[in-house]
Amino acid sequence: MVTIQKFICVLLLTLSIGCTQNTSSVPKNINNSPVNLDHALSLVDSTFIDDQSMAYILIYAEVPDYEPVPAVGEGIACVDDVGRFMEVLENEILHYDNEEYIPLVRQMTRFLLYMSNEDGTWNNFILANGDRNIIHKNSVKEFGWWAIRGLRGLAAALNVLSKTGDADSALVNQVIERAGRARDHIDESLTQFPSTHLTSMGKRPSWLINNAPDQNSELILALAKLHSSGFFDFQDTIEKLGQGLISYQYSKSGHPLNGMYFCWNNIWHNWGNNQSSALLKAYEITGNPVFLESVKNWADGFIHTIVENGYYHEIQVQFSGKFNTVQFPQIAYGFSSIYRGLRTLADITDSQEYLTLSENVFAWFKGENIAGMVMYSPETGRCFDGITSQTVVNMNSGAESTIECLLAIQKRESF
Repeated sequence: MVTIQKFICVLLLTLSIGCTQNTSSVPKNINNSPVNLDHALSLVDSTFIDDQSMAYILIYAEVPDYEPVPAVGEGIACVDDVGRFMEVLENEILHYDNEEYIPLVRQMTRFLLYMSNEDGTWNNFILANGDRNIIHKNSVKEFGWWAIRGLRGLAAALNVLSKTGDADSALVNQVIERAGRARDHIDESLTQFPSTHLTSMGKRPSWLINNAPDQNSELILALAKLHSSGFFDFQDTIEKLGQGLISYQYSKSGHPLNGMYFCWNNIWHNWGNNQSSALLKAYEITGNPVFLESVKNWADGFIHTIVENGYYHEIQVQFSGKFNTVQFPQIAYGFSSIYRGLRTLADITDSQEYLTLSENVFAWFKGENIAGMVMYSPETGRCFDGITSQTVVNMNSGAESTIECLLAIQKRESF
């Protein structure tokens, strides 16, 4: 039988058995962290499965009381969110010395290991009774979105547990073993390198996972972190995946979309788009200047277009160059992805122009958006789920929006 308790029990700040639900006891902004984790931590719960304590972050929280609400048909938590929240905790621990979050990292690591399979595939959702949801279309075991997000989380765990002198070496070994299982799936796709296939937009690489450049951008981020840990060598893999992302860049001089990275087929979407960050990581690891120049083209062309036009949610492009746009919804995930790519580019190039451009994008969180609404509250740590029209803001604050906003603020080092 599964037992659930609130986060303060799993965090074990005092490593005691006694628990309290008074989240005011959780310290705020220790060591000058720029983020408020209160809301995110209010969404964290734990469970015991096979005598192991595991923690996760609940998916949805709705206005006005922001208590978690069920994700009907899905589950109570997912790898997609936990994997990314682990990076928030990684930043807090390694950059701001907030080591009180290490127990939570251990428990979320056990959750990720539980949701992964020995063959390198992953399920995404966990049900209230502790079972994995193995039938929902966004949770059937596979090597795709949730596997890649799980790898991001395991990579963050490896950084934390190996760099903070964690005594639980068995857990570190489990992370290394399970992360290594991804290699078979990646290598299977890379057997197609450098072949291409014909699409409505011309020739495209055949060696990317699921032919999905958005998935592969996040895969590069995960592999780059694993590579930098010293436990893996993914340099050649990152080089080839990076070449694949560049092959999905729209290159048409003078066109308003010049430099845009397609996310899927002939579509760009702002449901996250981490190609710029991924290619910059690839540049740092491989030294290939083509990756850096690609991201510069993205910033010099496409990003100026979307900033000047009030941003888009989706763009569909025809081979002729004609394109259709959808403006809403605008969500934190998309703006966080664009901002972090631009800010990384500014840091690498030491360019004031790119820094200013990144600030223009970050300003969306601060209220410089079409609805005129400040999207993040430093007092509560909530980030609204998005803007659905020129005048309507979705004031719910679920895990994904909160996490992505926190990652952007951590990147900026201030709100």
